[in-house]
Amino acid sequence: MRAAWALAIVGFVVMAAALSWVFAVGHFWEEGRVLVSLPWGVVSLFDVYTGLCLFSGWVAQRERHGWAAAIWIIGFMLLGNVLTAFYVLLALAQAKGSKEGFWFGTRPDAR
Repeated sequence: MRAAWALAIVGFVVMAAALSWVFAVGHFWEEGRVLVSLPWGVVSLFDVYTGLCLFSGWVAQRERHGWAAAIWIIGFMLLGNVLTAFYVLLALAQAKGSKEGFWFGTRPDAR
């Protein structure tokens, strides 16, 4: 579980720093138009959102309440992997070292 903690912390810190930088110096709409005009940009967006959808499936089965899962999933779609890394950190903290607790959360019907 230490490797999971380390990976989630590094992912969160790196993504938070990258997002802070890009929001400070980038131009979202201008650069977004360029990104979606390029084949690799379109494929990269599909790749990211496919991963976010798969991750969201895990969150949906792990969360006890549907409304909580929905809020997380909307957040993932808006904020990307900085929020997925944060969710993993929360899941690791809640699991307290239990692999089952990490993967299945506290839902009694998830196992």
